[in-house]
Amino acid sequence: MDEQAPEPGGFLPPSLPSPAPSSASSSSSRSNLPHPRSHPLRAGSAKEDAARRYVEGRLLHISRRYTKKFQPVEESRLEDAKGYESMGQIAKDFGEIVDVVWLSGTPSLQIPYLLNIAGSVNTYLPAFPPSPKSTFRLLRKLDHAFSSLLKGEDSDTGEILPGFERGMRGGMSKTDMVRCKGLVETTRVLIVDVMNKEPELDEGIVESGVEIDLEEDAEMDADNQKFEMDVAGVYEQTIMQLGEQLDGNGGFGAVSWPKRPQVLVS
Repeated sequence: MDEQAPEPGGFLPPSLPSPAPSSASSSSSRSNLPHPRSHPLRAGSAKEDAARRYVEGRLLHISRRYTKKFQPVEESRLEDAKGYESMGQIAKDFGEIVDVVWLSGTPSLQIPYLLNIAGSVNTYLPAFPPSPKSTFRLLRKLDHAFSSLLKGEDSDTGEILPGFERGMRGGMSKTDMVRCKGLVETTRVLIVDVMNKEPELDEGIVESGVEIDLEEDAEMDADNQKFEMDVAGVYEQTIMQLGEQLDGNGGFGAVSWPKRPQVLVS
């Protein structure tokens, strides 16, 4: 990913590398975002252009597959011709793009593309039954990314982010913050409604027909508690950082956030 040592074919390696052992401690165990490159891509460089083309191509691919969900099934051997069947599939594809964008270490790419993805997630969430594991995994990545960009440092490790060595000038503008605020508020409302629907059965959930014993019942109670915590924690770090930024700089006044959402678990 370094400018001085380009990967064959341009900006992106054939597949995303695992964080090197030396950088693994700097990568968030909460969100599993990869450790970013040490310096932002140079504005106007071939690598920045390659990154933009790649991300925009992947976002267009997701948009087309989502649209095909609502179209008559067309016979085709091409995977691209198939519409999405679950939110889990979408969350996986978005998660891969978030990794690439974060890996770029370039705020001018990270901020607009991550906001774009967060907005798309809000559009797609109500169209499918809930896929809790995949959805919360993606939202944790976005929460970590947004909260870090708002601080100019990794929200878990405190490491200064690439592009913020000389301060916050390259970070989110007030317009970006207000847009981000609207997106996270919407997600926190949506996630409660969506997660109260019948879940998908493609994430390790098996209907066995066997009577649940006390031990299994206790495990289900623990899972339900974790599930409720996941719902309540959606964009929690981003909310705190936005409150500090908008309240302290720019005369927005106190930021009113919705109460921690509650989810009904049957």
